[in-house]
Amino acid sequence: MVKVLFVCHGNICRSTMAECLFADLVKKAGLGNEFEIDSAGTSDEEHGNPLHPGTRRKLKEHNIPERGHRARRMTRADYQNFDYIIGMDHYNLSGIRAITGGDPEGKVHLLLDFTGRPRDIADPWYTGDFDATYEDVRQGCEGLLQALAPGRK
Repeated sequence: MVKVLFVCHGNICRSTMAECLFADLVKKAGLGNEFEIDSAGTSDEEHGNPLHPGTRRKLKEHNIPERGHRARRMTRADYQNFDYIIGMDHYNLSGIRAITGGDPEGKVHLLLDFTGRPRDIADPWYTGDFDATYEDVRQGCEGLLQALAPGRK
């Protein structure tokens, strides 16, 4: 089983969008039993909160099911429990490494590193542009699935 943790700052926008979208892609590829998928934030300021309404709207617009999410902060134990820890931007990567004490096993990546255009995914909490965020997350999740399950999409 491949265990993937998506991480952003508050765990209500980008990481939850990636968690739901990636779970949907995995299910549609017939690989649901081969992956464990979760998300977390580097901050605890949104702890216990549901998806951001903009994230919920984009998922519904694309018929992607929610997963009963409540925001949580990433823990040091997550580093041992997951095979891939996927951040949305370089700020998240710094936060992940601060929580975990580094990345000695090379598990930490940016989501868009799995595309032909590696870069940060802008935080829609600040930009308000959930459409652009969704497109970036979709491309990243498709690239990640291709990397983890070659021949599938």
